[in-house]
Amino acid sequence: MTNPTPKNQTIPKSPSDTSKTSTLPTIPKSLAKNYTDLPAFVERLRQNDQLIDVHAPVSCHLEITEITDRISKLPEDQNKALLFHNVTGYDVPLLINAVGNHRRTLMALGMESYQAGQDRIAFFAKPDFAALSSSSLWDKVKMLPQYAELRHVFPVPFRGKTAPCQEVVITDTTQPMLDKLPILTCWPDDGGPFITLPCVFLKDPLTGERNVGMYRMQKYDNCTTGMHWHKHHDGNHMYENARKAGKDRIEVAVALGCPPHIVYSATAPLPKGLNELLFAGFLHQKAVELVKCKTVDLEVPAQAEIILEGYVLLDEIKWEGPFGDHTGYYSLADNFPIFHITAMTHRQNPTYMTTIVGKPPQEDCYLGKATEQLFLPLLKIFLPEIVDMNLPWEGVFHNCVIVSINKRFPGHARKVMSALWGFGQLMFSKYVVVCDAHVNVQDVAAVAWHVFNNTDPKRDMAFSEGPMDILDHATPMWAYGSKVGIDATKKWETEGFTREWPDEIAMSEAVQEQVTTRWAELFPQGI
Repeated sequence: MTNPTPKNQTIPKSPSDTSKTSTLPTIPKSLAKNYTDLPAFVERLRQNDQLIDVHAPVSCHLEITEITDRISKLPEDQNKALLFHNVTGYDVPLLINAVGNHRRTLMALGMESYQAGQDRIAFFAKPDFAALSSSSLWDKVKMLPQYAELRHVFPVPFRGKTAPCQEVVITDTTQPMLDKLPILTCWPDDGGPFITLPCVFLKDPLTGERNVGMYRMQKYDNCTTGMHWHKHHDGNHMYENARKAGKDRIEVAVALGCPPHIVYSATAPLPKGLNELLFAGFLHQKAVELVKCKTVDLEVPAQAEIILEGYVLLDEIKWEGPFGDHTGYYSLADNFPIFHITAMTHRQNPTYMTTIVGKPPQEDCYLGKATEQLFLPLLKIFLPEIVDMNLPWEGVFHNCVIVSINKRFPGHARKVMSALWGFGQLMFSKYVVVCDAHVNVQDVAAVAWHVFNNTDPKRDMAFSEGPMDILDHATPMWAYGSKVGIDATKKWETEGFTREWPDEIAMSEAVQEQVTTRWAELFPQGI
């Protein structure tokens, strides 16, 4: 009889096992329970050893960035959220790296795994759902049985006496507003302090539809910031719609310290017409409560920590930047609109929630990985041949996309490349790598092995040109450049490949199982 494998001994996977194995984590059901607001989420992190309370004095000028950058690059079990209680010169504590690993991201989204999230979000794959997301049409169809699960996730008015985010109201712009907040100057050559995790609320002047986005905001003084709306953002689209509507300004509200599932929803690449707050409610299966702003005609999450209310004039711009960006390089300074604050409201004892970006991995990498996985079902509506997708951190989510496909006809890989370049934000992908279905695209080393072995550069690289992310400093023109697709699939005779294609080396399953069974006998001392 063989000895049982010691509990602390891990049996190495067979090198010849080429099965597609997920490398993404899961969390217990107890951690996937929903929470009401940011303080409740922070307490859950603390109770589950996912938070470090820092009481030593620290500076929001560069020092917090250096501390957080080191923590964010530690192994997952050591990478913790940080709550700085003593930011020099400020009475407001600062929370950072709150969703800076897979475990905390899943906790924030209320999901046990990304697969569970895919199963839930597949609901939005229904062909008629986008049309139903508008509130006017929803009123007519909300009683249909197939949409019963949505009845409790549409945003609702706050029913209490005073919304938490309006416990303190400041409308006198001579009083401290932004000056009260420990806004980070992240990197040495940044143009100034930047608000980096704002949920920016707008109402389209032409359609009246609500939009929630996330755009960096450079602090200029106590009550003005930049508003980084570049041409690919919904914010810029609504800004231009205000001009078409004959207005001279557009009202804006900025929520800081929203519950993290709302923060995530502001970053999610939702289909046009799908409301971000409905999506946030769907993630947590509970409606987001909204409260009317004090000085602008907008509604914001009642459970947020801090609200900035104000407007952006259409004929006013200012030099903004540089900014140390998620590419790992500084994005260059340019002219952008100015946000004027007319009121600041907040909880009695608010927490300032922020983030840093820079060379990966950083906190934003985990939000990006969540998007990659959660929106795979929507991508598969249009490209059902796709098995899995990886947006590797090294590609900072717009430079590279790797997919595996069920290849069915000659040139199938090239068809997929072209489709991805025409699909939403994937249009920015500078490199598209297409592999066969059995390849684990989450394992970049395995992908590289297939690319280097299975490709002939002249035959298997397809070049194109088109729009690029404005943060790409390598393009020959601003926001426009070239792209390349790499076909790393096995080549067929019908694709002009007339040589014999060899099989990959793999040990038989019987021998693999035999060695696994005998492992403790072979290595009783462990390895």
